Amino acid sequence: MSKITEHLEIASLGTKELRHFRYGDAEVDILITGVGMVATAYHIGRLLANSFYTVIYNIGVCGSFDRTIPLGTVVHITSDSFPEMGAQDGDKFLSVFDMGLMNKDESPFKDGALFSYHPPQLKSLNNLKQVRGITVNTVSEVLSPKSQVQSTNPNLQSPQVESMEGAAFLYACLSEQIPCAQIRAVSNYVEKRNKANWQMEKAIENLTHTMLNILSEISENA
Repeated sequence: MSKITEHLEIASLGTKELRHFRYGDAEVDILITGVGMVATAYHIGRLLANSFYTVIYNIGVCGSFDRTIPLGTVVHITSDSFPEMGAQDGDKFLSVFDMGLMNKDESPFKDGALFSYHPPQLKSLNNLKQVRGITVNTVSEVLSPKSQVQSTNPNLQSPQVESMEGAAFLYACLSEQIPCAQIRAVSNYVEKRNKANWQMEKAIENLTHTMLNILSEISENA
C-alpha cells in the first residue's frame, strides 16, 4: 500500500505531527492531526498561528452515502457542515442556526455550510468528482436523525460523503482566508459496520496517485 510520504524527499526534521518535505520544486509540509474534529481544529489552529501557507489540502478517506460512487473514487468535497451541532427537541433536531445561536451566514459559513476557498486551478483537482459532505463525531450506519437539519437547508440536503474532520479543517482555513480543498477517497459505503466490505488499500493508493499529480502541477508552477 503506497503512502504519499514514500514519494517525497525529506527536507528537514520536524515533529511527531508535522514533517517537512520537498516534491520537485514544491515545499510540502504534512501535518498529522489525528482523528476527529477536536484534534484537527487544535493542530491546524496551532500551525496557522505560527506559519503561512499558500494552499492547504485536507486528505484522507471517507464513507459514502451515494452508492453510484465506486469504492476507491477520489472526490473533492466542495461543501461540508456540522450536522450534529445543535439540540434535540423531542423527535425534532434543531441546528444552532435554528436555535438562533449563530447566523447561517456568519463567517465563515454561507447558508449554514462551509465551502472550499479558492484552491488553485489545477487540472488534477478540477477533474475530480465534486461532492457534498458532512462531518460527524460518530460515523453513520444510515443517515441519522441528527442530520435532519439538512431538510431545512438546501446546501446540506442529501450529503454524499461523511468524514470526522473535514468541516473543522474548512472552518480553520476559511477563518484565515487560506486557499484550501478537501480531497478524500471513498473507502466504504455508509451501512452496518462491516470492514470486510471496505476497500481501504484501494482508496489510499488512489488518493496517493491523485495527490502526487496535484503536487506535480504545483511543482511545475513553483
